[in-house]
Amino acid sequence: MTAAAVLGLTILASYLIGAIPFGYLIARWRGVDILRHGSGNIGATNVGRVLGRRFGILVFLLDFAKGAGPAAAALALGRGPWLGLPSSLSADDLGVAAGLAAFLGHLFPVYLRFHGGKGVATGAGVIAVLLPGPALTALLTWVAIACATRYVSLASLAAVLALALFRLWTPEPFADENRTLTVFCLIAAGLVALRHRANITRLFRGTENRIPDSPAMLTFTKVIHLFAVGLWFGAAVFFTFVVGLSLFRSFEAVGTQPDRPAWFPPSMDFAMDDPDITGPKEQGTRAAGFAVTPMFAWYFLIQGVCGLLAVATALGWSWSQPHDGVHRIRSMLLLIALATVLAGWALERKVDSLRQPRNQAVDAFLRSTPSQAEAAKAAALSAKSTFGTWHGFSLLLNFVTLALVAVTLALAAHLPSHSGDGAVADSQKATSQVRSSPALSDH
Repeated sequence: MTAAAVLGLTILASYLIGAIPFGYLIARWRGVDILRHGSGNIGATNVGRVLGRRFGILVFLLDFAKGAGPAAAALALGRGPWLGLPSSLSADDLGVAAGLAAFLGHLFPVYLRFHGGKGVATGAGVIAVLLPGPALTALLTWVAIACATRYVSLASLAAVLALALFRLWTPEPFADENRTLTVFCLIAAGLVALRHRANITRLFRGTENRIPDSPAMLTFTKVIHLFAVGLWFGAAVFFTFVVGLSLFRSFEAVGTQPDRPAWFPPSMDFAMDDPDITGPKEQGTRAAGFAVTPMFAWYFLIQGVCGLLAVATALGWSWSQPHDGVHRIRSMLLLIALATVLAGWALERKVDSLRQPRNQAVDAFLRSTPSQAEAAKAAALSAKSTFGTWHGFSLLLNFVTLALVAVTLALAAHLPSHSGDGAVADSQKATSQVRSSPALSDH
């Protein structure tokens, strides 16, 4: 089969699957023409607003599946031996073609005269299959913005922006092996933004619908907040006082043992035993540093994600319940803590840049001849001092972060116990009016 035939059949089948209007069909099953209620959109948000949260979740899952399914099937077929793809067509190309066709099918379904949804759920399904890393970034962004502002449209726009930026941040996003997926991300983000034109206008006018501050939403944000702050505090304590201390103490103790285990043999380069720079202990320190250094990227990533979610939920409470000063204090402390994480990451980059010069200077002293020892020792002590100073700043900032997060964890004893009012109440009133309309009164 030619490349054009394989590609054409994939696109056609994926489009027809993606075009299935699950939101419209489920609403009709409930006796409602979803095109005439709410925003008139067939997506999960409008279905949930008109028919209730359960139906909105069902539509979201079905729309997600009709994006993920064609993309996953195309990838599986393209990578299997049974299809025999032409050399000009890769499995990734086939997956992207299927995903984009399903996405366009949802936006412009032939079954509804091309009147479709906004593509968030279907696009999320496609991205989850093709690019799980960027998809997770977009999901976390969506949750954070939705919790902070209660605007689904704003959360969706922020998510696709995060998706595009994450993809562009990857090494060589437009290299031959990456170009197809990068272009797909940019096209998908642009189409989602284009379909949200009316929402953007309403956001600027302050008339956009918000998620009602219902008991379910309040419970969801409290769970997210407690999970984020608890994980943040736990990760900081574990990494600082367990991983770091135990690794360095264990390796340095092994290095100074007279009879070492076979997996950590002594080295002639670290045999010198000087009162200021002990070679065997230095070997243990070096091994511990080699083990712990790769963990810093994950450590700061976990802190950043937890900080983003904790700040988003806290800000949402401070805006919906401005009369409660605890939420403002909580938000301020979390914002400062998140800033210290960003500063700590920058400091760690500085410390890492000083690690190699320190090691080289120490190595030069340990290998020096008696005539070179004095000058080499002075250089090594100077390099160690510079490294130690910046490392100390990094540790101090880490302790500040830990203290701030500990305070916010204690403040979790005072979480909101009731819904806010204002714009949220207006949204609830509008929802009630839609559900009590004559077209819905019998269902």
